[in-house]
Amino acid sequence: MTDKAAERSADVLLSDGTTVHVRQMQPEDGPAVVATHSRFSERTRYLRFFSPYPRIPERDLQRFVNVDHRDREAFVVEIGGRLVAIGRYDRLGPDAGDAEVAFVVEDAYQGRGIGPLLMEYLAAAARDVGITRFVAEVLPANATMLRVFGDFGYEVERRYADGVVHLEFPIAPTESSLEVQWRREHRTEARSIARLLTPRGVAVYGASASGHGVGAAVLGHLRDGGFAGAVVPVHPSAPRVGGLPAVTAARNAGTPLDLAVVAVPPDRIASVVDDAAAAGMHALVVVSAGFAETGPAGAAAQAELIRRAHAGGMRVVGPNCLGIANTDPAVRLNATLAPRLPAPGRVGFFSQSGALGVALLAEADRRGLGLSSFVSAGNRADVSGNDLLQYWRDDPSTDVILLYLESFGNPRKFARLARGIGRGKPIVAVASSARPPGSTERGPDPAAVRALFSRSGVIRVDTVGELFDVGALLSFQPLPGGRRVGIVGNSPALTTLARDACSANGLRVAEGYPRDVGPVAGAHEFGDVLASAAVDPAVDALVVVLAPPLPGQLVADDADFTATIASVALAGDKPVVVTSLVERVGPGIPAYPSVEEAARALGRVAGYAEWRREPRGVIPPLSGVDMDRASVATDPGELLAAYGIRLVPDALVDAGAAAVVAAAELGLPVALKAAGPSLRHRIDLGAVRLNLRDGDAVRLAYEELAGAFGPQVLVQPMVPAGVACVIEMLEDPEFGPVVGFGLGGVATELLGDRAWRAAPLSDRGASALVDEPRAAPLLHGYRGAAAVDRGALVDLLLRVGRLADEQPRVRSLSLNPVLARPDGLSVLHATVTFGDPGTRPDTGPRHI
Repeated sequence: MTDKAAERSADVLLSDGTTVHVRQMQPEDGPAVVATHSRFSERTRYLRFFSPYPRIPERDLQRFVNVDHRDREAFVVEIGGRLVAIGRYDRLGPDAGDAEVAFVVEDAYQGRGIGPLLMEYLAAAARDVGITRFVAEVLPANATMLRVFGDFGYEVERRYADGVVHLEFPIAPTESSLEVQWRREHRTEARSIARLLTPRGVAVYGASASGHGVGAAVLGHLRDGGFAGAVVPVHPSAPRVGGLPAVTAARNAGTPLDLAVVAVPPDRIASVVDDAAAAGMHALVVVSAGFAETGPAGAAAQAELIRRAHAGGMRVVGPNCLGIANTDPAVRLNATLAPRLPAPGRVGFFSQSGALGVALLAEADRRGLGLSSFVSAGNRADVSGNDLLQYWRDDPSTDVILLYLESFGNPRKFARLARGIGRGKPIVAVASSARPPGSTERGPDPAAVRALFSRSGVIRVDTVGELFDVGALLSFQPLPGGRRVGIVGNSPALTTLARDACSANGLRVAEGYPRDVGPVAGAHEFGDVLASAAVDPAVDALVVVLAPPLPGQLVADDADFTATIASVALAGDKPVVVTSLVERVGPGIPAYPSVEEAARALGRVAGYAEWRREPRGVIPPLSGVDMDRASVATDPGELLAAYGIRLVPDALVDAGAAAVVAAAELGLPVALKAAGPSLRHRIDLGAVRLNLRDGDAVRLAYEELAGAFGPQVLVQPMVPAGVACVIEMLEDPEFGPVVGFGLGGVATELLGDRAWRAAPLSDRGASALVDEPRAAPLLHGYRGAAAVDRGALVDLLLRVGRLADEQPRVRSLSLNPVLARPDGLSVLHATVTFGDPGTRPDTGPRHI
């Protein structure tokens, strides 16, 4: 297989959650094509070939399997190594922009989404070689095929002639076609996880008859956790394992088995996978270690594990994972190494770490945080956090999502999913930075990265403790309606600390607060003040700080502060957080050991609630955009022009005489600047000379700049003065392409005064970028200056955001400076770094 063919080879999920392999047709596929054709029903042959076509003549067969991958392309779909579908296009003439497309699926596999899958791969391959439109001819009786074309999100033109429906449609991705593709992706991935978490029966490989070891532990937890289905140990010789009847092969179990838990060494994994596939299982949970985490040999074993599993239609959790759990009373699945699960609840929990998994589950249990389902992905060779997000999106048993991530596999997809899911279900993530330690790579600082997460609907926290702090608040309490807090306490010291902690976490202490009842007040007096604060219209959330009374200080019926707080917290519609020396205040009320932790959790949740209240932005259409021109542009000016961004012209010279000539051609007056990208805007270093009105001034300025900074100098016509701004675009390892905006100048660069958004930008996102930098007041008319044309800046940001999203070969871009004025703006300089576009995650056809 060629390198290009390997690029177009992938494992993909079907609508029922099973895996298939899609790849380009190869000449050696001839016998497989003949065999597949022989399995087609007469109706399928007739609908595809418009005739019975009982067998493929040799001449046709050679044409089918020998394609040039340019004017003629074909893809096949394999299940378990068996070819079950073929899709192809044929260009309609040399260098034509149109191609005829057709595909056929074996009868037994129709209705599982293979047709749309082939369309995605054929359209992507066609676009790469300049084909812009597909045509197809379909018999009117072939309603399924007509629906496939019609449901793809393209604008399809239909006409009927000579007993055939003729279809034509452009294949450039559109907002509609992407939405259709993402909906299919959501359904397939959610379905595959649903099958994983609700098995009818579980087979356990690697449980020793002695009861020792990892496999025996998982078997015991499955058995003792009350799993609703069958638990079947698979053992080569023992008749019983863990008190349960064992079988030598899962395919001989005599009961439906959907899930395999695997705890065998890597050298035995192949036979286990093959047996699980033969038994018709849907997924494997591989708790065994010794794979990619150990080095190249382990990585090769892991790759072979995934290849075999996908060929058998199965997904894989792990390897090197803790396992999976589903607390649904109808399932009661504990296929983990944790002997005890938290109580059933409304929280979905994904952990990439297998080593920390037991501790994480124990902490959730200690805090009374009930789980709906749990997955530990380990090496994350297949099932990922994104898959679980797709499942939890519509899972009626899950209201809050917690993620413990060590790396991002597909950051663009994560951000896209989070923006949609976060509108209805909060997502809290503790994630390691994707940047290497000590990296000097330019990009958003940690605070900006946290802001990027929050604008994608994710509450990013720094520690596991914070993960549970925020998760508990979201699980037990309503979202706040704003950032105004009422502090009620019985300790002056604690209420003062709480006031400062709230201010430090972006919360505003409401007027009249803190309210301190004093250390000798009883529960009744405390409750009256708390109840008053709970109905105060100036308060959005309550912070309760409680120092328990000394023994004997209060009579018994006036010392039950827990019941008093609970009666207010559980009856109102405002969130309540409590700081108390008592570890648990009561069920449903999040309690924290310090006011700092309570205020931090409430501040994070208030920010999330604020994001949810914001109207969703839209990505507006832009005039003057030419993607075809942009895709072949080789210099910054040409690239930007293709997106409707005009650079002020300049000329690079290396002699005084050339500078004079260039100035005359560009039009006096002109500016001269040292050519180095880091010097072009540095007036403070003497690297810029402005308003040069004649040849003598130009020649003198050139000699001064050349003497100080080298012979290469830029000549540029003068433009009206304005506020200097900087717009950047780069590939962030956690979010993919991001766009930054800030004001120019050494001071703002030193302070990192840059706001960031993930690309593409919505209208609201671009507008917010203009206002977010701390120096933004300079744009709005500061100290009597006229306000700049804000609309022009927003339009420029939208264009850069679209460029960032559509041009993966652009690795970074900087517009510096952009002079913003009341009557518009001027882009003086642009620096663009081109690179290998590769296959940017979350673009192109679907794949695992």
